[in-house]
Amino acid sequence: MKIIRNVCFALGMMFLLQSCIVSEKPNMAYFSDSGQDFKGAKFVSINVPLFLAKPFIKKALREDGEAEEVIRLVRKVSRIKVMTVENGDPEMLKDFAGYLSNNRYEEWASIKHDGDNVNIRVKQKGDAIRNMLITVHSGKELVFVDVKGNFTANDISKMIASASDK
Repeated sequence: MKIIRNVCFALGMMFLLQSCIVSEKPNMAYFSDSGQDFKGAKFVSINVPLFLAKPFIKKALREDGEAEEVIRLVRKVSRIKVMTVENGDPEMLKDFAGYLSNNRYEEWASIKHDGDNVNIRVKQKGDAIRNMLITVHSGKELVFVDVKGNFTANDISKMIASASDK
């Protein structure tokens, strides 16, 4: 009986952890569905289950001395997708910005830090913000972080203010 329970537990964990995937294919709609040739760009996509990631994120934020209100925002996150692009070009970023505008993303902040450009765009319906996209552009390297959750404008403003202060 104990063996059956252990096998069931192992199979259950394998099922839950299968969503922790690292892939060399884009995991964001524009890049995977556009059919464009991205001229030698190399993609790395990461999907991590939040039940595994949230404790590590909270611990890292506390170690970095973040305010407790920023740490509380982590509770409101329901999904995170990360995609990195090597050998990306400015035209790709320009086309992607157009795609986001066409899909009702609003630019909320643009921060320059040590030569890197950080853009924060949100998709809002009424007072609720369900999707936030953070784009980091550093030369030919790009990082996209797609965050889904249930945020307010005040939550996003606090996060931007916290990032701007550092």
